[in-house]
Amino acid sequence: MTFGSHASSFAGRPVVDVPLGEPLPTVDGPVSWRLARWDFDQSAAENTPSEPFQGAFGEFVATAGPSVESLVVGSWGYTAFNSAPIPQLCAAAPRLPALRALFLGDITVEECEVSWMRVGDVSRLLAAYPNLEVLRVRGGADFTFSPVRHDRLRKLAVESGGLSRTFVQAVFDSELPALTDLELWLGTPAYGGDTTVSDLAPLLAGERFPALRRLGLCNAEIADDLAEALSTAAVVSRLERLDLSLGTLGERGAAALLAGQSLTHLAELDLQHHFLPEEVAAALVAALPGVRVDVSDPRQEDEYKGERYRYTAVSE
Repeated sequence: MTFGSHASSFAGRPVVDVPLGEPLPTVDGPVSWRLARWDFDQSAAENTPSEPFQGAFGEFVATAGPSVESLVVGSWGYTAFNSAPIPQLCAAAPRLPALRALFLGDITVEECEVSWMRVGDVSRLLAAYPNLEVLRVRGGADFTFSPVRHDRLRKLAVESGGLSRTFVQAVFDSELPALTDLELWLGTPAYGGDTTVSDLAPLLAGERFPALRRLGLCNAEIADDLAEALSTAAVVSRLERLDLSLGTLGERGAAALLAGQSLTHLAELDLQHHFLPEEVAAALVAALPGVRVDVSDPRQEDEYKGERYRYTAVSE
């Protein structure tokens, strides 16, 4: 599986596309505007968004900037060739004073493979928007983060087919006192996902982000290792929602969750896209009667030349 469709909602609002060469449509209530311009022009300058995207972005900001509260950014040209519009977004911050939620990288596999997407240092967006509350980013190539302090960010989600330990460590080195929701798509080593359980130690020990109430360690090839670590991790006791979805969770991880510390305080345990036998999935649900346990989308291991393989939901 890869990203097959664009977001239909973001930050609790329906997504409405910014049309090409037409006035913005009339909307009934708050929306997340989605701006995207896909084009493939190898004669255009690299390391910048495409000229059509830059023109559309400038027009959109000039027209609607002061009222925009939530923005979804899709293709900024051909994203394996053109870099993300992070400099343009940062420069436009004074003209987007109401922006509180931003999704950078709402791009499907038909538009670009996630591992090819040229993004850059997404923490610059937090420095430019001190009032931002929700940031979701997606990327693969040139996908970085630098330690930052931000007093208002509540939700941070990082989607990737492989998230590097340097990215993860920079997030952990950041000061985010308001952060209640952290979602990291760790991915696989084949796409740069070299983060290990030991790299997550400050988070699992409860030393980072004191307001954290939802933790997602998603799309992880090391899902069983994560489950074993979480079975005794101090951070779990203050969580309301735990998300291990989209990864390779199997019987070893499920056994750890069943035998480890109590999870009955959780409101939700998300395990969708897993490799559990039906009876093991049922045992997890039965063990947590007051918890909303999602064991949908069961998967079967692939076999090749006598070896069995599991796969994350988002890879290539």
